[in-house]
Amino acid sequence: MSEIKVNKISPRTACGTVTLGDSGDTFTIPAGATITNSGTASGFGATGSASWDTTVKTGDFTATAGIGYFVNTTSGEVDVTLPAGTAGAVIAVADYANNFSTANCILKQNGSEKIEGSTDDYVVNVEGAAITLVYVDGTKGWIVTDTGNSDDANAAEFICATGGTITNTPTCRIHTFTGPGTFTVNKVSATTPARNDVSYIVVAGGGSGGARNPGNANGGGGGGGFREDKSPLTPYTASPLDGAPLITIAAGSYPITVGGGGTGVTQQASPELQGNDGSVSTFDSVTSAGGGGGGGGGNNVPLTNGRPGGSGGGSGGGIPSGVSGGTGNTPPVSPAQGTNGGIGGNQPSNGGGAGGGGATEVGENQASSPTSGRGGAGATTNISNSPVGYSGGGGGSGGGSITAGAASPCGSGAAGGSTPTGSDAAVNRGGGGGGGGVAGGAVGTSGAGGSGVVIIRYKIA
Repeated sequence: MSEIKVNKISPRTACGTVTLGDSGDTFTIPAGATITNSGTASGFGATGSASWDTTVKTGDFTATAGIGYFVNTTSGEVDVTLPAGTAGAVIAVADYANNFSTANCILKQNGSEKIEGSTDDYVVNVEGAAITLVYVDGTKGWIVTDTGNSDDANAAEFICATGGTITNTPTCRIHTFTGPGTFTVNKVSATTPARNDVSYIVVAGGGSGGARNPGNANGGGGGGGFREDKSPLTPYTASPLDGAPLITIAAGSYPITVGGGGTGVTQQASPELQGNDGSVSTFDSVTSAGGGGGGGGGNNVPLTNGRPGGSGGGSGGGIPSGVSGGTGNTPPVSPAQGTNGGIGGNQPSNGGGAGGGGATEVGENQASSPTSGRGGAGATTNISNSPVGYSGGGGGSGGGSITAGAASPCGSGAAGGSTPTGSDAAVNRGGGGGGGGVAGGAVGTSGAGGSGVVIIRYKIA
């Protein structure tokens, strides 16, 4: 191999051109060599390109011109301060963890220099985004010359949304709303429409138990209406009530309503008090009705019906007067959002209060039994990535020789009282409250219904 050692190659004439080799030749730059450009380069594609730093950035930092950075916002927002601008300088950032929509990457200008003609910070908030900026001049400053999204590279597009408390599984994202909020959809799949069909549950607030003093045979509150639909693309075990209307998401805002549980009622001698109904929960076109309040009653006194609702409240026990448990699945939907409340015992001195209806089981009747009724079972689903029961009925109350009705088997409805106060149902489970009891003539209250919840799940991988 021939070798020429010189310090400088100059053209033969002033301002001439030096040509290296002929068409088709290959020039190799060995490892460790450095090429420095102190003039103007053309044809190399260098302007507007960045060399990528593979050390992932997880906290605030100042960028260096010519470098691209992988930014991970899993632990929170990351601020990237741009360097002082010189014409042709380039900076790039990319979403390392596909999390920019949840915690943003904020590009901050150096001093008074501009980004896209503005002195405001530049917020990168698109999941999976990669963005390149080139500094042009003092008028516009840094200008975006290239943007992309990791989903676009292989057309594997998924829903990108915010709202509620967000958790992830390896393949799905879950939004849990324990109070009112907005499910905001920034992007949907344009290539695979089935990915825009979300799984969800909409659980209304449960009703509170009934109350009367003196007396102890008060009905339990009905569970809040329970509705669920599972997309075939989201892997989890749904409840037996799967099959509510399909919801296909489009970009935009979806207001979420989460119903509160019915408040407990204070016992009084007359009239017998029915419990308060729970409130509705909504998501898009789907509404779940609040659970019905339990009926009031007592030994040797008239008794009252349970109230209708998503699931009906149980009636009180005592002197029979044609009472009934509250009607569930009111208003009617398919699959049914709940069941009927039970009917209280008709023995004048020993009639027990009935259990409130649950999502999948009617409240326990007490036609001739001194034992108060158990709350009906709710519905158990794994939409949150673990089995959780919702919308169980509250137990009827008891005292003295009458044993309090048990809570719903799914753990969401509350037990009836054998002391002055019935038990409250768990929050965000939509269960019915326990019927109010009496002990030694003391005045108490019935148990409150549990608040509802809305959970949305969709595929992300």
